[in-house]
Amino acid sequence: MLVVHHPDQALHDPAVVFRGGKFIDQPDHAERYRIFLSTMIDGGHQITEARFGELDRITEIHCADYIEFLRTAYDRWSAHGDYGPEVVANVHATRRMHRKPTELLGELGWYSNSTSCPMQAGTWQAVYASAQTALHGADLLQAGTGNVYALCRPPGHHAYSDLMSGMCFLNNAAMAAHQLTKRYGRVAIVDIDVHHGNGTQSIFWDRADVLFCSIHVDPSEAAPYYAGYADETGAGPGKDLNFNQPLPLGTEDAVWLEAVDRALAKVRYYGAEALVVSLGLDAAEYDPVSAFKITHDGFSAAGSRFRGLGLPTLLVQEGGYLSPQLGSYLRSFMHAF
Repeated sequence: MLVVHHPDQALHDPAVVFRGGKFIDQPDHAERYRIFLSTMIDGGHQITEARFGELDRITEIHCADYIEFLRTAYDRWSAHGDYGPEVVANVHATRRMHRKPTELLGELGWYSNSTSCPMQAGTWQAVYASAQTALHGADLLQAGTGNVYALCRPPGHHAYSDLMSGMCFLNNAAMAAHQLTKRYGRVAIVDIDVHHGNGTQSIFWDRADVLFCSIHVDPSEAAPYYAGYADETGAGPGKDLNFNQPLPLGTEDAVWLEAVDRALAKVRYYGAEALVVSLGLDAAEYDPVSAFKITHDGFSAAGSRFRGLGLPTLLVQEGGYLSPQLGSYLRSFMHAF
C-alpha cells in the first residue's frame, strides 16, 4: 500500500495537558507518528513524503479567519512576554456567547472548546503537514495509484470548520473527503476511532454528497459528550446521511464488528463511489483510553470488511495512543486490508 506522511508532523509535541483538574501526560505524543511510520516501513509498504499544495484547499473546509489564527497564534502569544511556554486557553465561548473578540486570550477561547489543544512553536507547521498529508493522499487516490494510507498526526476528526477540539486542529478526513467528491461525486466516511467524529459530523451535516458513519463510545459516558447520539441524522440535503452508533464502555469485538457491518451496509445503500476511513486505533483493548476492548483479531476483521467493499479507499490516521501494542494494531488492520 502507498503510505503518505511528512516529518514536520513531529514538530508538535506537548508534554502535558490539563484534564480532570490536573496536568496529565499528553496522549498525542509525536512518538505515535514514528511508530506508525516504522510499522509501515517494516511491513514493506511504499512510502512517500507529502507534497504541499495550496492553502486554498484547506479553506474550502476551514474558515479563513480560523486558519489565520492558527498560523499566527504562537507568535502573538510569545510576543506578549508574560505568558507561559505553550498557548492554552483559559476562557471559552459557550452557546450563550456570540461575539468574537480580537484580544488574544479571548480569541483563543473563541476558537477552542477545551484545554486539550496546547500550541507550541512547531504546532502550525505540524498541523499544516498533517492536513497536506491527507490532501496529497486524496490526490494520489484520484490519480489511480490504488488505496492510500495518509499517516496524519495530529489527528483531525474533532476539528470543526472554525474550532480546535480534542487534540485536533484541522479536519484531515473532512478535507480529503471534500476533494474526493470532485471526482467521485458520492463519498462515504466511516469513523472507527473510539470517540465520535463530532467535527466531521458538523462539517457534512447538511451535505448530500458525503455520508458520515461513526462507531464510538456513548457520548453520555465519555468525550466528546455534546455530540454523537443516535438521533443525530443530518439536516436538509444531508438528512439521514449522518449515522451514529454509540456503544457502551467496554464494548468487545463481536458487538463492534456488528456496528461496522451496519455502517458498511449504509455505505453500499448510499452508493458511495469512494471511501474515507477515519482510522482510530484507540478502541484497542490495551490503548490507554481504555474505552473499548477491541483485539488484534477485531482490527483484522474490520480491515477485511473494508477491503470487501471494493471501493477506492483513503485511510486517514486518527487516534491510537502509546502502548507496546500500538504498532501491532495498525499491522493487524493493514495486513487484512
